[in-house]
Amino acid sequence: MYDVVVIGAGIVGLATAREMLQRRPRLRLVVLEKESRVAAHQSGHNSGVIHSGLYYRPGSLKARTCVAGAAKLVRYCEERGIPYRLIGKLVVATTPDEVPRLLELYERGQRNGVQGLQLLSAEEIREREPAVAGVRAIWSPRTGIVDFVRVAESFAEDVRLAGGEIHLGRTVIGFQRRNGCIRIGTTGGEYDARFVIVCAGLYSDRLARSSGGRPDPTIVPFRGDYYVLRPERRYLIKTNVYPVPDPRFPFLGVHFTPRMDGSVWLGPNAVLAFAREGYRKTDVNWRDLLETFRYPGFRRLALRYWRVGLHELWRDFSKRAFLRDLRRFVPELDEDDLVPGPAGVRAQALSLDGQLIDDFVLDRQPGIVHVRNAPSPAATSSLEIARLIVDDIEHELPT
Repeated sequence: MYDVVVIGAGIVGLATAREMLQRRPRLRLVVLEKESRVAAHQSGHNSGVIHSGLYYRPGSLKARTCVAGAAKLVRYCEERGIPYRLIGKLVVATTPDEVPRLLELYERGQRNGVQGLQLLSAEEIREREPAVAGVRAIWSPRTGIVDFVRVAESFAEDVRLAGGEIHLGRTVIGFQRRNGCIRIGTTGGEYDARFVIVCAGLYSDRLARSSGGRPDPTIVPFRGDYYVLRPERRYLIKTNVYPVPDPRFPFLGVHFTPRMDGSVWLGPNAVLAFAREGYRKTDVNWRDLLETFRYPGFRRLALRYWRVGLHELWRDFSKRAFLRDLRRFVPELDEDDLVPGPAGVRAQALSLDGQLIDDFVLDRQPGIVHVRNAPSPAATSSLEIARLIVDDIEHELPT
């Protein structure tokens, strides 16, 4: 019998397990992970940005956890000797009609408590990034980069050193309530727990339903494909360069992201993935695909944004179209500068009425917490999300 079972060894699950053991060192705790390693999916396929908290609606969970979570993450990296760099971020308005939205974003960042924000003119943009074209920009000096796989592996080591267990290769196949505990069936045997925390990312909705939770929101997977800047041209980009978000559209748009290994990622786009783990264009899982198409919320979303979807799909197959969007920010880019890069799959929660769920979603059942939606900036916010979860259930845990 375990006191706590955490399902999912991504960065949020590991941070939560770590937080629990810090507060309750005597807990019998195990983390179950279906893959053979930690951080195998969203945590290991993201852009590696430490977000500052600029974008998020004031008062939302994202806004509340990102600013505090980023500060905690930086302190953690310093304590553990994990390399990170606060290289900053430019949010660039490329046309005058984007400037009002840029100014609204600046005010939002101020309300969220993001430190050091500055509004830049076109000349000041060129001073920071000579290759970047824009009419106005926000400079966010507290935005950084880190290898989140290294962070997750460090969290896992903390869990083990505190007496917790991490069992890999354990796919959860069902839940039963028996004799005051929750029995979790897995491909590696059964586990009994007094309390369960589900941080299952791409499968969070399925595990919620299988434990008797509400059916919505449902996860719809979106793949994001990146190009990588040719090594000889990396000098063009020194900081993160992002577009001004357009509230009419569901996704942010392509951006420029330096990485800890010195590479520069360009993208991503956002296209429907034909599998929840569909990292390649050719990956198809018929169960995943049929579940998406049958979901009324997805059909409503597709009807609302079909033009955007076609553009994203075209850009996914047309390097020239991808380049055209990138050249809005760096006009001197050539087609030869773009080298095919990695891809990630975003577990996007979608409501029955076809709305993309923007904020983090935490659900409660008796004895179970479900993290139902934790896209970006969940990695940045992971230590603070963990604090919120444990604050909520600490009184129910054994001492």
